[in-house]
Amino acid sequence: MNIPSELKYTKDHEWVKVEGDVITIGITDFAQSELGDIVYVEVETVDETLDAEEVFGTVEAVKTVSDLFLPVSGEIIEFNESLEDEPEKVNSDPYGEGWMVKVKVSDASQLESLLSAEAYKELISA
Repeated sequence: MNIPSELKYTKDHEWVKVEGDVITIGITDFAQSELGDIVYVEVETVDETLDAEEVFGTVEAVKTVSDLFLPVSGEIIEFNESLEDEPEKVNSDPYGEGWMVKVKVSDASQLESLLSAEAYKELISA
């Protein structure tokens, strides 16, 4: 199970890469393996400002559909449009080409509530 130590994580199995006031969000290796083959990623919230824990999109796998929750408040500034044609990138490269959205963070203090790699490992092994 790949859990890069430089990233932050959520209890909803999303990863967060912090670069100044912009974060990149995707789902973790654990999440994509639990979902199975991903066939569709939908994000219709680009240019919208959402609160933490609001749904910003969905991931559709062969057997299920899962909501994607924004870990911190902010404006969705970019969607990884390559996922429209190749949603399987989420399975093959969840931390690289399988990223989902970039968000301009409204309240940087909310980033402190995210899980470290160690805390996320404990969550999924519990």
